[in-house]
Amino acid sequence: MPEELESSALGLPRGSIIGIMGGGQLGRMAAIAAARMGYHCHIYCPDPQSPAAEVSKWHSCNPFDDKAALDEFAKSVDVITCEIEHVPADALKCVAAHAPLRPGVRVFEICQDRVAEKSFLNEIGIATTGWLAITSPNQIQQAYQNGWRTGILKTAFAGYDGKGQFRLQDKEHFQNAESIWAELFGADDAPGSAVLEEIVEFEKEMSVVVARNAEGQIEAFDIVENSHENHILSVTHAPATIPDESRKAAISIANKIADSLDIEGVLAIEMFLTTSDDVLVNELAPRPHNSGHWTINACQTDQFQQLVRAICGLPLASPERWADAEMINLIGDDIEKTPEYLNTPNAHLHLYGKQEVRAGRKMGHVTIVKPLT
Repeated sequence: MPEELESSALGLPRGSIIGIMGGGQLGRMAAIAAARMGYHCHIYCPDPQSPAAEVSKWHSCNPFDDKAALDEFAKSVDVITCEIEHVPADALKCVAAHAPLRPGVRVFEICQDRVAEKSFLNEIGIATTGWLAITSPNQIQQAYQNGWRTGILKTAFAGYDGKGQFRLQDKEHFQNAESIWAELFGADDAPGSAVLEEIVEFEKEMSVVVARNAEGQIEAFDIVENSHENHILSVTHAPATIPDESRKAAISIANKIADSLDIEGVLAIEMFLTTSDDVLVNELAPRPHNSGHWTINACQTDQFQQLVRAICGLPLASPERWADAEMINLIGDDIEKTPEYLNTPNAHLHLYGKQEVRAGRKMGHVTIVKPLT
């Protein structure tokens, strides 16, 4: 990094280059926010049709195991962040040797691994669903013998949108652990790491996005309520209709996690509100989040602007909500509803520039706002 950037008390000056690892829609919206604030973006992503690269100045189209390309990319930028948490740890360590990576390698290593993530949360006193670390089919069968009758088996790495998981609902599932293991890992004797999670009765699925900078300043967006279809986020309602005590508890939990991880960037926390009004943390994402897209059209500052501020060493801005919002994902053929939303009052359409329409693929989103009076 140039010496004049290191000594700047006001953060990275305009014209600095932000490196973004990953090239999906989150990177696209982050790059748009960065451009509005006078920064340039360099995308590192193996996809030649990366949605983020379409709106960025540079694109390194290389795999994440190409050390020479990673070195060249990192030396060309002033700060690096990720729009996905599943960038291989070796690649993260490689780029972090040349430019600041925010959040850091430790944060991504924790959030990439469900075992590490749940262990970390429990170690700092954050409640989760009951869970077991699983490394073989025999341990699934042993869980049944120890009293487990249902559960959700999830691969520890690389699972998202319902991929890499299996719902165990009866004795037969536990007895057929080998076939389930083979489905998840390719063979019944394949090495693998997974978690077996307790199924809990919940009232709401919620999430919150918090931003934190190097000075320890934290700003949290409102808690939102999420609905899923086929394990993919379908609709987000902001704000969530929950008791004030639950809202305060969720924000307090989010702030504690961000501080404990020493986050420089944004962190999304997915939670359950149980039928007994307990708040349980489900998953973490050290990046902008699908359930935070509503902030673009309904808040003083959105999650992508906060990300840019946090990683560039700038003060965070107010996340105050000026409107109620409903964010609807456009998944697969939902993209054909575009004309309908263009004629919907107070609807804001965001398309991601993806050419191929596939079932389960997020093609865009629409946010319908209702300004507060």
